[in-house]
Amino acid sequence: MQGQLAELIRTHAGAGRVEWIGLRPERLAPVLPVSSVWAVKDGLEGDHGRSGKRAVTLLQAEHLPVIAALAQRGDVTPELLRRNFVVSGINLTALRNHRLRLGEVVVEITSPCAPCSRMEAALGTGGYNAMRGHGGWCAQVISPGQVSVGDAVARAELE
Repeated sequence: MQGQLAELIRTHAGAGRVEWIGLRPERLAPVLPVSSVWAVKDGLEGDHGRSGKRAVTLLQAEHLPVIAALAQRGDVTPELLRRNFVVSGINLTALRNHRLRLGEVVVEITSPCAPCSRMEAALGTGGYNAMRGHGGWCAQVISPGQVSVGDAVARAELE
């Protein structure tokens, strides 16, 4: 039974895709969408983010309409949420504590990326709570390289 569960945990329907990339050049600065970025051990070139286990942030594209609905907004754009990568087609929650390949880069998903109080201003009243449980994930860079919009996203061990 344990082997069967381990196999289920390793199995995904297919690879996902990088849908959007954003950089935060400095604290509180507007997020800049880019088509590609270089990841280094400390994070992303051009991003003010933290190093280590919170070097990059990822958000599930499928959660954008959920956040919009919970915030009672017509839509929510990635720039408002201040994450580095928006990915689709693969469940990031199922990849917690695993290595993930985004283009050339390997990251390890380390912890949930909790919303900050600025979500109340960005999304309106209730924005903070709309993000809870949908705020994405933090990750550390394991293997540096380039990531571009359109690149495949898959569990690294499966390659």
